[in-house]
Amino acid sequence: MSTTVSAKNGTWRNWGGNVIARPARQVEPASVEELAAAVRAAAEDGLKVKAVGTGHSFTSIAATDGVLIRPQLLAGIRGIDRDAMTVTVEAGTPLKRLNAALAREGLSLTNMGDIMEQTVSGAVSTGTHGTGRESGSIAAQIRGLELVTADGSVLTCSEKENPEVFAAARIGLGALGIVTATTFAVEPLFLLTAREEPMAFDRVLAEFDQLWAENEHFEFYWFPHTGSTNTKRNNRSAGPEQPVGQLAGWFEDEFLSNGVFQVAQWVGRGAPAAIPAIARISSKALSARSYTDIPYKVFTSPRRVRFVEMEYAVPRAALADTLRELKTMVDRSGLRVSFPVEVRTAPADDITLSTASGRDSAYVAVHMFRGTPYHAYFTAAERIFTAHEGRPHWGKVHTRDAEYFSRVYPRFGEFTALRDRLDPERLFQNDYLRRVLGA
Repeated sequence: MSTTVSAKNGTWRNWGGNVIARPARQVEPASVEELAAAVRAAAEDGLKVKAVGTGHSFTSIAATDGVLIRPQLLAGIRGIDRDAMTVTVEAGTPLKRLNAALAREGLSLTNMGDIMEQTVSGAVSTGTHGTGRESGSIAAQIRGLELVTADGSVLTCSEKENPEVFAAARIGLGALGIVTATTFAVEPLFLLTAREEPMAFDRVLAEFDQLWAENEHFEFYWFPHTGSTNTKRNNRSAGPEQPVGQLAGWFEDEFLSNGVFQVAQWVGRGAPAAIPAIARISSKALSARSYTDIPYKVFTSPRRVRFVEMEYAVPRAALADTLRELKTMVDRSGLRVSFPVEVRTAPADDITLSTASGRDSAYVAVHMFRGTPYHAYFTAAERIFTAHEGRPHWGKVHTRDAEYFSRVYPRFGEFTALRDRLDPERLFQNDYLRRVLGA
């Protein structure tokens, strides 16, 4: 039987701490049938419905004052098809559990983002991505979806079955229904060699096209107030496995990237004038290193320092200009930015509202330590991103609305028409969807 969580203390907060919701009730269904029943009951009671994963979105995409569905009990692998090379997984499964389970079966996703705390359905519904020359977002690896729609019916979709729903629902923003299971393409487990090394900002931009072309997965971090970046290239390897040593791993990934970084953020929050000096030290603290391991141990890293984030996808050809403008803006402003700017890429895909829909994209992510004022920085950065027809990540801070999206997404009308068909009464509506998709 599904558990209904009392809403007396039913305040829900996201991971970043910048979104709070007070749903009328919270439900934890233990089966697809119970979830469908909860959707029908909400409609009868005149309540809106939203599903929420681990709350890693910085927008209010999952917030509701109606019924909040928690899919934690809908977890685990439903089945692996080794002939089709697919895995079907329940919506509430955390990515870290999926990655570990696939590795035990000698399988892996082709590409993934850099954190794996999110649930599968939360990650795909907001367009979570890593970096890749040929391989796209997590949603681009989907081969099939199961969806509970507004009338409580269960819809399955793929390229062959309900293809128009499949085109949109892979990144559905929670607007078309509640994803209950996802079928991903998988491949035999492989090894990646990661090469991390510092590089001057100007050199990275001058050589970006070459670095992108020569590496399967290229990304870099630029430290504001400095001319320094840290680059990372991940490429397939014949082996042997050479993971980061336990002590070195703890020092680089826990002590420097989480422990010392956390302290630096506290110092910066208390004394903003110290931030440029801290940035110069931070940018020199990480040394070059190389290691070889299975994909999820290379693609992902622990993130324990809490932050708020804005990320935009710009056309890949516009990346260098976008970053130069961002650097000039930071240098000329009185802003003190203590978090590095993250840069990644994705190839064009065919998903209606994917940030890479129909165009090769580069992602620029700006962060601020949780609890520090971020509006001035994000507003100035957003002005630069939108001048390049940027598309904001659906789960990260932005101020865009439906009118803007109808200009930067050629297939925007296709998505809203499908929504009119699948959810005419707007059962899955909330303030965020009203803003980004229109009423």
